[in-house]
Amino acid sequence: MVGSRAHSLYHRGSDREGRLPQGSAGRSPTAARRGSRPPARTPAHHALRDLMVLSRALFDSPDEGEILRLAMDHIDAAGPYRAEAGYLKVDGDLVPSPRNGQTHALAVGRRVLELAGQDGPVTVPGRPWGRALGLRGLEGLHGYLVVTSPSRPTAVERSLLATLVRHTAAALSVAFAHRRQREDALELRRLREERTALQRQLISVRAELGYQRAVHALMADVAASGGGEEAITRALHGLTGLPALVEDRFGRLRSWTGPSRPIPYPEPDPVRQDEMLHAIARQAGPVRIRDRLITLIRPHGEILGVLALVDTRDEADEHTVLALEHAAASLAPELTHLRNLAEVELRLHRELVDDLLAGTDEASAYARSEAVGHDLHRSHYVVVVQWSNRTADDSFAQTVGRAASAVGMRSLLTRRSDHVVLITDDRPHARALYEALAREAGTRSGTIGVSDPCNSLDDIPHGYQEAQRALEVRRHSRERYGTAFFDELGLYRILGPGNDYRELETFVHEWLGQLIAYDSQHHAAMVETLSRYFDCGGNYDETAESLAIHRSTLRYRLQRIRDISGNDLANVEDRLNLQVATRVWKIVLGGPG
Repeated sequence: MVGSRAHSLYHRGSDREGRLPQGSAGRSPTAARRGSRPPARTPAHHALRDLMVLSRALFDSPDEGEILRLAMDHIDAAGPYRAEAGYLKVDGDLVPSPRNGQTHALAVGRRVLELAGQDGPVTVPGRPWGRALGLRGLEGLHGYLVVTSPSRPTAVERSLLATLVRHTAAALSVAFAHRRQREDALELRRLREERTALQRQLISVRAELGYQRAVHALMADVAASGGGEEAITRALHGLTGLPALVEDRFGRLRSWTGPSRPIPYPEPDPVRQDEMLHAIARQAGPVRIRDRLITLIRPHGEILGVLALVDTRDEADEHTVLALEHAAASLAPELTHLRNLAEVELRLHRELVDDLLAGTDEASAYARSEAVGHDLHRSHYVVVVQWSNRTADDSFAQTVGRAASAVGMRSLLTRRSDHVVLITDDRPHARALYEALAREAGTRSGTIGVSDPCNSLDDIPHGYQEAQRALEVRRHSRERYGTAFFDELGLYRILGPGNDYRELETFVHEWLGQLIAYDSQHHAAMVETLSRYFDCGGNYDETAESLAIHRSTLRYRLQRIRDISGNDLANVEDRLNLQVATRVWKIVLGGPG
């Protein structure tokens, strides 16, 4: 495609010379100098006159390739320049002009690509000065002009060259705009002709059977063909000439037929989506919202999805509305069937997970997991999800399942009274599942607990307890929302979650209060230093490296800790209490601050 378009750009006016009009007012700078021997450089007012003549010729040309040829052939109107190469941007690629020289073509072309749309120097042997100059318009880069000079141009010559480049870029913008207008006009004409032909065909059908019966029969046949949502949107697009689409009730695209599909498709806003669904549900028949004509898929009153036509020109008539309503009626059984399948799968998953969490026979569990397409022979993690503004019903369970699938988690799922449980075959990412659920739920007020790996089915009930412990610890900490891993709880794995943290805070302030106050007043990090010292087992080198400080700085800090707190790190009892206090300070009380 690029080759054919480039060919048409450069050779559309191949019979034209690509030279300025001849005559006293329009001679090229080269032709103007043939009759006599003027100075090596054209005077400024002559150069401006030549540039004006060249500019008129550039804007008079409707062809991009000819504009570039004119600029290259008459570059000397701006000074002692030579056009080494020219490029036009065609379908995202820089296509070289046929006028480009072959001697340094590869090196020059490679350099232009390296510039990635920016201006920059170009080295050509024998030409001390060289630049690649982008030809830019409001729409972006149109191409490049590679210019060299036997000497460094003067300020006037650089200004003249910049003027020539701007005029060339502007002429290209006009030519590209004209070509797009012609292409759009041709495409619009083609679409209108296709729609006219389709309307004539429908009029013929209406004359025989009636338009309504014909559309109903067509949609019934499409639904019976087993083509699913794609077949229905294709038929609706064919009937109306408008892009047709299906979204699920959450606003995610399921099917699109027709031009102008947004890529990527916009991420839905849960709050706005619910408001839109309720607004449409209050109306009878399809509803226009901005450029879309929308109807709900809701058999028996339950909203399963949305069917819409994109009508930017407001061309929809009663025939369009009728086709949309019949398509929605044909789509309802398809979405109902898919929903029923999903519910069956969810129920099978739930029954299996419930048994795994309670403890079950291995042979039965492996057979059932294979039936639902999940491999239980690998190590697994138990993940517990709780969101403060969402009830743990089937809808939220499906939301958790979608979010887990979106971040690549292969999992089985069930729900309890206040949380959803996942059994997944890989350790979840520290933030990915939480962020995906925050987008789905429209709020960040959620907590996730993750167990240690369960290497056998017998480990899963205990893993469930670990995941619940991790969730409870996170919910009772100062940073209550996010993901907590059981293997990162440290000391709190033994303590267990409690309802009152005042005793823990009292304990921390008893042993670390003076250090915390010192850190706050002097913007120091004595408590963090002490915590790292214990985490590294009292090893000076490892502690200093983890804190990115010198060993002597660490020794000084530890001495200051002894002086400020009055505790002796060599005393076994003091050391144990300080270590527990730093652990509680970091895990339960949220660390610094």
